[in-house]
Amino acid sequence: MTTPPYPENPEQPAYPQDLEQPGLVRTGRSTFVRPIRPEDADRLVAFVGGLSRATLAYRSLGPVIRARDDVIRRGAYVDYLNELALVALAGDEIAGLVRYVRDTEDPEHAEVTFTIRDDDQSEGFGRLLLEHIAAAARARGIRVLKADVLADNTRMINVFLGSGYRVESGPPGQIVHFDIAVDPQAQAVARAERREHTAVRRSLRPLLEPRSVAVIGANRRPLTIGHELVANLLRGGFRGSVFPVNPRAEQVAGARAYPSVRVLPEPPDLALIAVRAEAVPEVVRECAAAGVKAVVVVSTGFGETGAAGRTTELELSRFARASGMRLVGPNCMGVVNTTPAARLAATFSPALPTPGRVAMSSQSGPLGLAVLDLARRLRLGFSGFVSVGHAVDVSTNDLLQWWEEDPETSVILLHVETFGNPRRFARIARRVAPRKPIIAVHPGHAGHAQTTGQVDSGRRGGSGGRGDSTGAGHADPPGPSDSAVSSLFAQSGVIRTRSLQELFDAALLLAHQPPPPGNRVAVITNAGGPAALTVGACAASGLSVPPLGERTREKLRAALGPGAEAANPADLTPMATAAHYRQALDAVLADDGIDAAIVLFMPPLADKPDEVAAAILDAAEAAPAKPVVASFLGGAGVADLLHRGELVVPTYAFPESAAASLGHAAAYQAWRSTPAGVVPDLPGVDTDRARSLLAGCAPGPVSPRLAAELLDSYGIAVRDTEPGSGPRSLPSSGLGSGPGSGLDAFLSVGADPVFGPVVAFGLTGDYADLMADVAHRVTPLSDRDAREMVRSLRAAPLLDGRVGGPGVDLAALEETVLRISAMVEDLPEIEAMELRPIRLLPPGDGVAITRATIRLADETRKGGLS
Repeated sequence: MTTPPYPENPEQPAYPQDLEQPGLVRTGRSTFVRPIRPEDADRLVAFVGGLSRATLAYRSLGPVIRARDDVIRRGAYVDYLNELALVALAGDEIAGLVRYVRDTEDPEHAEVTFTIRDDDQSEGFGRLLLEHIAAAARARGIRVLKADVLADNTRMINVFLGSGYRVESGPPGQIVHFDIAVDPQAQAVARAERREHTAVRRSLRPLLEPRSVAVIGANRRPLTIGHELVANLLRGGFRGSVFPVNPRAEQVAGARAYPSVRVLPEPPDLALIAVRAEAVPEVVRECAAAGVKAVVVVSTGFGETGAAGRTTELELSRFARASGMRLVGPNCMGVVNTTPAARLAATFSPALPTPGRVAMSSQSGPLGLAVLDLARRLRLGFSGFVSVGHAVDVSTNDLLQWWEEDPETSVILLHVETFGNPRRFARIARRVAPRKPIIAVHPGHAGHAQTTGQVDSGRRGGSGGRGDSTGAGHADPPGPSDSAVSSLFAQSGVIRTRSLQELFDAALLLAHQPPPPGNRVAVITNAGGPAALTVGACAASGLSVPPLGERTREKLRAALGPGAEAANPADLTPMATAAHYRQALDAVLADDGIDAAIVLFMPPLADKPDEVAAAILDAAEAAPAKPVVASFLGGAGVADLLHRGELVVPTYAFPESAAASLGHAAAYQAWRSTPAGVVPDLPGVDTDRARSLLAGCAPGPVSPRLAAELLDSYGIAVRDTEPGSGPRSLPSSGLGSGPGSGLDAFLSVGADPVFGPVVAFGLTGDYADLMADVAHRVTPLSDRDAREMVRSLRAAPLLDGRVGGPGVDLAALEETVLRISAMVEDLPEIEAMELRPIRLLPPGDGVAITRATIRLADETRKGGLS
């Protein structure tokens, strides 16, 4: 390394680690984007030295003048605030560079320049770097990036015009000036998501639909991981080439072996790595040199061993992305894709799934073995299964985008222990879930107790707060609060389950039956005791068991005889035959007041379960719009009886499981049927004023006066008091006038350690303190989120007038929630906030806020919510 042209500034701000992020260009090629560092000086000289005269002319806006090396090296020294440069790496080299320099006279503006290596100018590095520099600039208080571009530099002009950001360009001429507003406009977000979606799918094709696979660490001995990987690839019917790599073997599982990945007949798309942990980094480097496009690291001995192992696996991920590869693992059990285009069984699991309509991502390698075994026993077929292990690169978010467009996948299962980018997950899930159910199991974190705010007492507010640590120096970073997980899933349309059994129970239903159009269930049984249990389980799962219509009761009496009890549940008695089951099911499924049916059958009390199963299948086939589920209590092998080609009626050992699965499906259908929400553009918001009020503020609680003025900038009036000053009212959008209704509430915001700002809402007093009747949502909130949040309390009948009077002004309350959400999204300096009490007034009178407390985060934690 050449000595820097001048010593580093000892007061230089700390390197912004948070700006290190993997990236994908338009073609699906992987890269790694990070801030430039002083040790990049020689790398920067090599980058500039490799640029063509044409590229240098575009960069310098005129005649080519090559700078001296010492001048170029100075470009590696930035303060990461007023000057920032990001590089996109290709291997160990710079493929692209973007730099902004803040305008000293107008600190909210900055000049930005882009330079892309000649060979990489058609792959999309410019658009990727624009997205990254815009986000970094926005977090540093820059609102507009200014750029000058030669008029014939059409590639760069198209990057700006096609970005979706609000772009203003100067008059036509030899040089075109652009002002790029870096606020995330809806169009910019949508275009970035489309670009990302296309790039992710292209990058995953070598992983999930490879043309050839190498197994590095292949073993001649059966029942070893290295042997079973090869054997499963061959047994699974993979149509491409399989290359076992073992320097001491000629064959593995009947396939010719090779001494090294470097001597394979062709560069494999995918490499499975099953060697000792200490050998993995060198193997990954060899794969990169050989042109491998994706690697699956099955090996253990990384992050689960401690800090050193976590460092190693992160370095592996960065190297793989910079080398254009995707990486699954480490500590995983492989990848399965049963679709006709792939037939890939790249796993050492002894239980291979049968083809089906369900795809699953699991964050636990050992758990995956049990999952595949259980799926086979339940006859639940898989289109794909990926064990992501420590998920240092390929993540649940990536796989969601692959399965989103997979025609062979209709239900997606997720085993989630940790979240990488929860906001990205929410965006993707909201897009996928309306078309394909997403069912997730997450254990939750019991240690994150919820409070109702109290931000000025130092307790965690609303969602458990940001906490006292960002994870540095700890064995594990803090996990998300349980309410934050539930809120994220609920807002995204994800069905949350608490156990693997519950996950698979719900998957069985949604993979084989339609979700019910409503929550009204008919129960058909030949035993009264199980029927009573089923009715209770339905109530606990949000379902109702309503009376049957008169016409339906007439049909039941005609079928079962005049003495039959034509009710719901419909008890057919122990003497019921298959014909009775068919007639009863036909009757209730034709009832407009019934949305689904649960069929109970006690084999010890009746003969010929196969005939009963056939009758159930016939009735389900005749009414395909309404789901039918069954519970053959005490019956063995019944699942086989309730399959007929593509027609499957899910069967459960106990009726409670059937009811819980229907409850999940009904709630999912209700979410899917509700109009999608939008984040509204609220009138009366003055973000510039709010930012100016915060300029120079110290961390910690702000004064009541400043809190009121900040809220007023977002159209929220506060009737607060300075000590000894008496009440006052600030002008606002009209919220906060009229007589009281007698109900007080609170709104609080806390920063969850994973999800960022979480809004909590509840009524004050016993409702929140004793009954824990508090609703939570993760920002940004849509109008639908605000509406559902306010109405999700158990005390909601007091708010909407169903109990105890005319109710309250729900529209004003929901608007206040949306304004708070917008405020904490725009102002990441706000660490916690509480409005308490909020007097809820009658309809048309708004709400009255009498006290507000706000706490600001310190500098080291600002920007962590983006």
